[in-house]
Amino acid sequence: MNFKKTFALLLALIMIVALAVSCTPKEPVKEPETPTQKPEAPEQEPVDPRPDWSEYDRLISEIKSTTDFANRVTLMHQAEDILMDTGAVMPIYYYNDSYMMRSTVQGMYANVFGTKFFDKATVEGSDTLRLQLASEPDRLDPALNSSVDGACLAAASFGGLYTYDEQGQLVPNFAESYTVSEDGLTYVFTLKEGLKWSDGSPLTAADFEYSWKRAANTETGADYAYMFSGIAGYDKVGEDPEALEVKAEGNTLTVNLIAPCAYMLDLMAFPTFFAVPQAAVESAAGYKDASGNIIDAGAWALEAGFVCSGPYKLESWTHEESMVYVKNENYWDAANVKLEKLEFMLSADDVAIYAAYRAGDLDFIDTVPNDEIKTLLETNDPEFYTVDNLGTYYVCFNVKSPLFEGKTPEQASAMRRAFSFLIDREYIVETVGQTGQVPATSFLPKGMLDGNGGIFKDANAWDYPNGSDGYVGTTPEVETAIELLESAGFKFENGVLSAETPISFEYIINESTGHVAIAECIQQDLAVVGINMTIKTLDWDTLLAERKAGNYDISRNGWIADFNDPINMLEMWITDSGNNDCQFGR
Repeated sequence: MNFKKTFALLLALIMIVALAVSCTPKEPVKEPETPTQKPEAPEQEPVDPRPDWSEYDRLISEIKSTTDFANRVTLMHQAEDILMDTGAVMPIYYYNDSYMMRSTVQGMYANVFGTKFFDKATVEGSDTLRLQLASEPDRLDPALNSSVDGACLAAASFGGLYTYDEQGQLVPNFAESYTVSEDGLTYVFTLKEGLKWSDGSPLTAADFEYSWKRAANTETGADYAYMFSGIAGYDKVGEDPEALEVKAEGNTLTVNLIAPCAYMLDLMAFPTFFAVPQAAVESAAGYKDASGNIIDAGAWALEAGFVCSGPYKLESWTHEESMVYVKNENYWDAANVKLEKLEFMLSADDVAIYAAYRAGDLDFIDTVPNDEIKTLLETNDPEFYTVDNLGTYYVCFNVKSPLFEGKTPEQASAMRRAFSFLIDREYIVETVGQTGQVPATSFLPKGMLDGNGGIFKDANAWDYPNGSDGYVGTTPEVETAIELLESAGFKFENGVLSAETPISFEYIINESTGHVAIAECIQQDLAVVGINMTIKTLDWDTLLAERKAGNYDISRNGWIADFNDPINMLEMWITDSGNNDCQFGR
């Protein structure tokens, strides 16, 4: 082929290819891809550490309504199992009661429920008893009281259909007699003739009808309103305040129950069932607001001079300092009330109280400094008394506390039970209690009856989870505690909590050298595994208010039975109870 021709053809071919390439449309330049954003995960419901309390509430309701008393005992044991499984009630020891009283004082007596009675007391060479029971009382309205010292004051200035005598037996008070129907569901109480309030006005069965319906009414705010749940109509009180089936006719009071009640007369002697004067209650300044809503149901009994019905009436009250009660001449048994006056010192400072007693300024004191007990026992001081109580000193946990945030109910329970397994109860009893208290391994105390002719803590009749009569030991079980805390997500290094998973909380107590000493023992026991507990001391009224409101992590507590049947120490934990300081179900 001719070279020129060949070259020309080759050049033409190159141009065609170049033109083809230059005319080929380019692919669009892709923008950098924005990373695909994953859809946000739906917010998880926060873990609720509180135990489901519906089964407990249902169980207590069944206990209150059953007519099978043998099965009732079984149900009460099941209820205590549920309560103790939460770990929210940490028993320390079973109560007894110590006080000092001069040999010149005779006739004062107490029952196993902690109530002290002064209407039969005498003082040699004097018509006045000078005494100390506690600090400033929280409430003097018997329907609103929930403390033992308040019950003592209620017994001094009010009364129920029944009361307790010197032997601790139930005897008629404002009642003359009663009858009960064959099926045990209807009681008819006949009141004594001529009963009067302290202002001289008649006290009748209608006053009891009013008072019970008032106490059962949720607007009143009585902590013990649930005690009326055995009376027919209680379940309708929220809709109709008059629904409670108690009816006054003349001098009789008829009460219809939902089931037979073995402790009916015990209730008749309990302050929540005492009568209060309707006119005084409802005419008090601060009782209702302009719209007719109850502001303070107990406003009528916040100062001295209120109308009452018992052996004494409150003549003067210097708050936080003293109270003076004088004999009520209109009390039905005034002729047998020997003392003209009760002078109360209001204080929680047991050192100052003891000093006043030793100086001769007091005849009776209801508290003794912890440091003095050993000497009093060693010298066998004849003025130092220890008597039986039916109750338990314990620690309560707020199940809603931030301490348990992020934990399941099972993990929160494991935490609380771990704390309980770390406590040396025997050491506390021997070094702090010192007066023969028994280490408590469960909430319900030894010796309590079962309502069916037996003893509730009969180890032969019930298989307790961790021992013959309780749920925890009397001495520390550190390995068990660590295992429980590990199951709740806590980490340990050489037997001590890792810095990665610390535990720290505040423990609140009221003023008393004994409470402080017990708190310090608990603090040391928990510190063994690295738990940091701080102690905060509050006055008595504030402690009560903080516990009831749930404004705490862990608190000192104690419960002396209101009557000798397990139900009163079990029903206090139902959701709607005013004594449910652990905040179960709330």
